[in-house]
Amino acid sequence: MSCVALLHGADACAQSAATGPAYPAKTVRIIVSSAAGGGTDFIARLLAQKLTEALGQQVIVENRAGGGSTLGVEAGIRSAPDGYTFNLVTPSYAINPSLYHLKFDPLNDFTPVILVARGPLVAVVHPSVPAKTLRDLIALAKARPDQIVYGTAGQGTIVHLANAQFLHMAEIRMVHVPYKGGAPALTDLMAGQISLVFATPQTGLPQVKAGRIRALAVTTSTRISAEPSIPTIAEAGVPGYEVSNWHALIGPKGLPRAVVERMNSEVTKIIRAKDMEDRLRGDGVSPAGGTPEALHDQIRKEITMWRGVVKAVDIKIQ
Repeated sequence: MSCVALLHGADACAQSAATGPAYPAKTVRIIVSSAAGGGTDFIARLLAQKLTEALGQQVIVENRAGGGSTLGVEAGIRSAPDGYTFNLVTPSYAINPSLYHLKFDPLNDFTPVILVARGPLVAVVHPSVPAKTLRDLIALAKARPDQIVYGTAGQGTIVHLANAQFLHMAEIRMVHVPYKGGAPALTDLMAGQISLVFATPQTGLPQVKAGRIRALAVTTSTRISAEPSIPTIAEAGVPGYEVSNWHALIGPKGLPRAVVERMNSEVTKIIRAKDMEDRLRGDGVSPAGGTPEALHDQIRKEITMWRGVVKAVDIKIQ
């Protein structure tokens, strides 16, 4: 008798195939919606390396930048729900519904798997900028409105929104230059082509330690253990400011529950291992974890929160 006859539908057949003892039987890919070399790419490749060891199959990272991260996300959630394609998403996933006419339902067209990590962004400037502290930068921006140039990982990204909210709350104006990812923005910052970037700690802190750029503040409400001398933006001149960056693994709608549970379990073990936890914390990021349901609830709440921020700072995608 056929699988369809036994299990009453093609979806059940797909689930049976995906969750058999051979899973995974081929290469698994994780789509990152930004350029190679950025903070999300860093976490994805670290995770892929550990998952390759845990699953016994190659796990690769595929970079699909563009469209404020919508292109890569759409490619992932439109793929077959067979357990071989995932997305590593950031808060941009929750921001985009307020900025774009999406071709998918951000709450119902995906399967949550696990929150992998969370952490801050770091406000960093080129050494030529005459600002030793965030208060200095704010004073400089007030004296030179629309003259300081800041770069972001692209329009509508968490980096863009975090910076725009900072400008709004500090009541200052700067010129925005969007890039196709955080890595090229940081490269231009180090070259002195732009003055300010809100970088991920994974990419920004090594350059700070090397003396190529200067750190002014972190976006979270608390300082990070990797560099406790860097104050928070709230401490350094903008009371009440707080933005957290995070990375979560999701799959297409209809991903078999057994696949979700397997991946959730493997990622949980990976991020709780001491070597991985030390690596993440050393790079300014905290391991997260939790259930798929908790991740879905977080994304739902953040979609509502970012809708309010987008309205307050009057962001419009050009």
